[in-house]
Amino acid sequence: MAYVTAPARASRVVPLIVAVALLMENMDASVLATSLPAIARDFGSDPIHLKLVLTTYLLALAVFIPASGWVADRYGAKVVFRWAIAVFAAGSIACGMSHGLLELVGARLLQGIGGSMMVPVGRLILLRSVPREGLVEALAWLTVPALIGPVLGPPLGGYITTYWDWRWIFWINIPLAVLGVFLVSWLIPNIRETGVRAFDVRGFLMIGPGLAAFLTGVTLAGLELASPLQIVGLSGAGLGLILMYVRHAGRVAVPIIDLSLLRLQTFRIAALGGVMFRVAAGSLPFLLPLMLQIGFGMTAFQSGMLTFVSGMGAMIMKFAAQPLLRRYGFRGVLTGNAVVAAVLLVGPGLFTPLTPVVVMLFVLFVGGLARSLQFTALNAIAYAEVSAARLSQATSFTAVLQQLSGSVGITVAALTLELTGRLRGVASVDIGNFPVVFAVITGLALSSALVFAGLGRTAGSGLIRR
Repeated sequence: MAYVTAPARASRVVPLIVAVALLMENMDASVLATSLPAIARDFGSDPIHLKLVLTTYLLALAVFIPASGWVADRYGAKVVFRWAIAVFAAGSIACGMSHGLLELVGARLLQGIGGSMMVPVGRLILLRSVPREGLVEALAWLTVPALIGPVLGPPLGGYITTYWDWRWIFWINIPLAVLGVFLVSWLIPNIRETGVRAFDVRGFLMIGPGLAAFLTGVTLAGLELASPLQIVGLSGAGLGLILMYVRHAGRVAVPIIDLSLLRLQTFRIAALGGVMFRVAAGSLPFLLPLMLQIGFGMTAFQSGMLTFVSGMGAMIMKFAAQPLLRRYGFRGVLTGNAVVAAVLLVGPGLFTPLTPVVVMLFVLFVGGLARSLQFTALNAIAYAEVSAARLSQATSFTAVLQQLSGSVGITVAALTLELTGRLRGVASVDIGNFPVVFAVITGLALSSALVFAGLGRTAGSGLIRR
């Protein structure tokens, strides 16, 4: 199936424009994570319950992202991308006007609907606008501006929360949204398919509600917001729908999520190993603010001034990713770096209120370097064997996996805190519970190295510019 390509552009122009949207989303996530303890106090809620604010957004992404590729092909990537930014901005306004947990969760759902189209469609624009041999470099340029969010987000969110009002953290999205809509309208081509496949309605009605029900049930576990029977029923129904979709996907020509992509070795390994690694890394934005603010007694601003160095390390690594991949290959980098990143995840679990600040900063900074390298390599290797005609489905598939991983990571961290607290007879956010959680996520990250070792020695070599 042919698609209409845009005139050739410099490999850095399109990534930088798409990155405006990623900057908005990443800054929003990092700012909010830093502010969760303060929001919990304002709402009179258990801090662990505030994980719903994070997981609801990720869940909305996972549910609606499968349709993003088809919508972009049908209506044009430029049109969809522009509307997605506008919907995300509307959700941000609603978040800023929230006065209770349920209101905030609903507003985050609206944000997630916008984000579900914004990020994968932006990545699709990039993939179809940049030559394959320049993909790693383009992805690096794409993520540099986007990583400004994790760098500025924690200290900015901490400052606003400590000295102003946490509701203002959502209003900073609006200028970025206006800039994004302007740049997209001006410079992004309306890339779309010339012949659009039929939309898999039955598949969407299986996988969307299935993921929503299963993850909602899992997320509610340990929160005492639903009975055990309700949780089991919800999770079981969701799992049943997911299994029905697996059967359905093998019977239709063009399923909404193309599971046959898993037959490609590089895609399959990137998917499986990536999920394991992202579950571990995805728990950090939730864990670190809780530990530093509630466990160590820091203010939101003090916490943000520590955790922002992870984003700084991630940004710096983007400039070194391509040379490292050229030198050691995707298998060497993904396998070896998974071990390094996992070891660095142990570090925060060993922090105490007496740990020197410079030690904390060093561990978080180097950890950001390692995780950034892993994400850059994963984002590229997944497309090594994907044909141009299947790019929209591949981007949807990988985006779903990424958001599910983040949601599961937060849920695993919260549930481990709850269970450890009960076993120790203390509150879930007691400082003594955090080392156990960091040990669990370290084990997950280490396990991913075994998966990445299955890559071929030359896997992904065509993606690296020599």
